[in-house]
Amino acid sequence: MRQLLAARGLRLTKSLGQNFLHDSNQLRRIVAAADLAKTDKVLEIGPGLGPLTELLVEQVGAVLAIEKDARLVEVLRQRFNVGQAFGLSPIQVTPPEGTGGTPVLQLLNDDALDYLRRDARDWSEWKLVANLPYSVASPVLVELAQAERGPRRMVATLQLEVAKRLLAKPGSPDYGLLTLLVQLDYEPRGWFKIPASCFFPKPEVDSACVCLVRREPRLLRPELRETFTKLVRRSFSQRRKMMLKLLKEDWAEPVLLAEFERLKLSPRIRAEEVALDQFAQMAQALFRSPK
Repeated sequence: MRQLLAARGLRLTKSLGQNFLHDSNQLRRIVAAADLAKTDKVLEIGPGLGPLTELLVEQVGAVLAIEKDARLVEVLRQRFNVGQAFGLSPIQVTPPEGTGGTPVLQLLNDDALDYLRRDARDWSEWKLVANLPYSVASPVLVELAQAERGPRRMVATLQLEVAKRLLAKPGSPDYGLLTLLVQLDYEPRGWFKIPASCFFPKPEVDSACVCLVRREPRLLRPELRETFTKLVRRSFSQRRKMMLKLLKEDWAEPVLLAEFERLKLSPRIRAEEVALDQFAQMAQALFRSPK
């Protein structure tokens, strides 16, 4: 990677979270966690120089790779023999030998978070497999998790501290807003740590790969999701305050007290001690209650 970047005179941008995973063993572990088949369609965000992309196009039926850095798009275009890009349209690619000669890769030069917010497409038959740029890892996962039709599985490499929040349980210091916004629709199915030495350039933090599988059926009906999001955002808006006091900003106290009693929650409880299913049940009760 160092030689390739030097040969092209490319300097990586810290603001884009450009720390590229180069360890082949870790890359294979990521692919294994995705449980891929030839019929799968994969979304990859932040392909960088393409080491993960190379493994993906050998194993699946379609890959959409979104890269924000136009300089790296050019590297990927040449590496995978992609035709010239025009605008923001995906480009069909004839993949390397081993993919059956079927066009597998689409390369898109765009900001992935902007793209996801602009294009409310159906991802329900897709899988996310990506070494996510640190700068956008959390919002990207929340955007996909809260999509009306999110991916079947999300396998993502991100900062270790973010991974801990995704996997957290009630009562732990990592349990919070991110935990609930993702776990509402996705169940954690394992993770493994990736040392900083496996990246170039070496980041100042350790990373981890997490596997999240879409819940079937979902815990809440689509029309209740806005109430759930409002509920958990308000509950964690001041983490050390009692949850009931915070919620009185949005809902009537008698309604809240009745719901706390029904769920056997102390009026003095803090949000970090309330489980996902309790938040879900409360959202159902508050959906039509007076504000």
